[in-house]
Parts: sequence; C-alpha cells; structure tokens
Amino acid sequence: MSPLTEFASFEGKGVRALVDGRTVYSGNRMLMEENSIDLGPLAAKSAELQGAGRTVAHIARDGRVIGLIAIADAPRPTARETIERLQALGVKVAMITGDNLGTAQRIGRELGIDIVLAEVLPGDKAAKVKELQAQGNKVGMVGDGVNDAPALTQSDVGFAIGAGTDVAIESAKVVLMRSDTLDVVKAVELSRATLRKMHQNLWWAVGYNIVAFPAAAGVFYPITLSPEVAAIAMSGSSVLVAVNALLLKRLRLGEDGPRHQQTPAVNVTQRAA
Repeated sequence: MSPLTEFASFEGKGVRALVDGRTVYSGNRMLMEENSIDLGPLAAKSAELQGAGRTVAHIARDGRVIGLIAIADAPRPTARETIERLQALGVKVAMITGDNLGTAQRIGRELGIDIVLAEVLPGDKAAKVKELQAQGNKVGMVGDGVNDAPALTQSDVGFAIGAGTDVAIESAKVVLMRSDTLDVVKAVELSRATLRKMHQNLWWAVGYNIVAFPAAAGVFYPITLSPEVAAIAMSGSSVLVAVNALLLKRLRLGEDGPRHQQTPAVNVTQRAA
C-alpha cells in the first residue's frame, strides 16, 4: 500500500491526500464540484445511486472521478416505533442530516418523518435548529456526536445518547443511559406526567388555602373551622401532596398509554441547564 502524504479532511464533505505524488479525493458530490472535478461517464451512475437513496462517495484522481462507493444507511431497529409514538404524543419529528437529498428522503419515507433537512454541514445543524425555533416550535434535539453538540445546546431540550461522545453529553440537558431511541419517548412521557402532578398539587394546595383559611377566620360563619383543626388539615394537605407526587413511581412508560406498575421503566438522568 502506497503511503499517504499531505492528508486533509473537509468537514461534512470528504478527504484529500497525495498518493504516489498524485492527488486523490474521496467524498461527496459537493467536494467534487468545489474542486472542479469532472464526474465523466460516472455522473449518470452517481445520480442514479443517489436517486435510489444511497450515500455516494466519489473517488477521484488527478481531477477525474475513477470510482464510486455507494452506502445504504440502515435506521435503528426501534426508530420507526419511536417516531410513531412521538407523533401519537403530538410531536413533529424532523431529521437533520448531512446525507444527500435522495438518501434523506428515502429514510424519511421509510420512517414516516415529518420534516427532512438534508445536505446540512455539521457546523450548520445549530442554525437549522434556530430556523425551526423561529417558526414558533419548541425543539428537542437528539444526538450523540461531537458535531451535534452546538445543536444540542441551541435546542430547548437536548437529549444525548449515553453511549455518545463526552462533549455531546455535556452539551445536553437530558442524558439517555441506553442507546435506544425509545427512551426519548419515555423521557417525554415522564416529563409530561411530572408536569401533570405539579399542576394537581398546585391546585390542591391553592384550593385548600382558599377554603380552610377563611373558614378558620370565621368568614363563613356560622360554619367555622377552629385554628387547631385547620392546622391539622394543613398537615394532611402536605401529606396528600407528597403521596400524589410519589404515585409517579407507579407510572409505566413506553406503552400504548399510561399504565401503572411498581417500578419506573425508564432510566433518564436530568442534567443541570
């Protein structure tokens, strides 16, 4: 094998090196166009492969493409189920990818994704998140790579895969301990259930104070409530709020609807913002 010299990497596009004194490029069509490399007779085949939803790496030497490598991306096994469950919760799903439009659209159709943003350079992912936010959306970003870190930070809620890079984990607000996209659904369900409990406890506390305190003060005379009884009832109110919150432990996640069991089925670590 001939040694490589003057190696250079172009983010989101490909690489370049000297091999036996000859310049060799390997990358996507954008890299070829930027360096005025003629695809020649392989142009039609490249377009055909991309139209079939393949990611194509072009191999060029001395300014001419001499070969193609077609790659078919396989979704995670639980990706489709994750998307369907998120959509059932009223969440729109968007995919931000550096793949060519044909590949991205194929994956989008296969998985039922609502919004497909293709041919996005790694450094532009955060800008795409900003665009979605500018349209009035609250954006949750799921990622695991170094290039995902800026977008995770820009999003309203960043979800990092636990097996991902350290910088992605540090940039996210929520870390999913398993490399399973279904845990995103569980995190959303757990968050919504927690918010419901907060609302329930708030209304219980407000309702108690509205009724009990005026009764103890004699506002509803001749119906009165002695201060001692009101104080005891206040303690009971605190107990009820605590018990209601503890019922979250019985929440069962990731199924066709909220059910109950003795232990939670999701393992999610909430990080400080």
